[in-house]
Amino acid sequence: MSAIALDFSKIPGGLLTTVVQDAATKQVLMVAYMNAESWAKTEATGETWFWSRSRQELWHKGGTSGNIQTVQKVWVDCDADTLLLEVTPAGPACHTGHTSCFYRPMNKD
Repeated sequence: MSAIALDFSKIPGGLLTTVVQDAATKQVLMVAYMNAESWAKTEATGETWFWSRSRQELWHKGGTSGNIQTVQKVWVDCDADTLLLEVTPAGPACHTGHTSCFYRPMNKD
């Protein structure tokens, strides 16, 4: 999957901000964080793995719920420290059951 060397050294804790987008609809599903280990597991399995900042452990998206995300395409930003993953989701991305974690508008209009 990877042809560009990612720079895990820029962000404290070696975490890359990772935006996850539905490959078909282009809807942003979630934002999470990857370290070198979760990136390696994502590359190896073709499914999303993240680093849980609250639990301080690897997290396989859908490992418990079954709502896995199969990676279709990976984009890296110009600084090689942020990722955009296009995925095919097997269910909702949000732990609340919503398709996307971005379901609440800030403005009421």
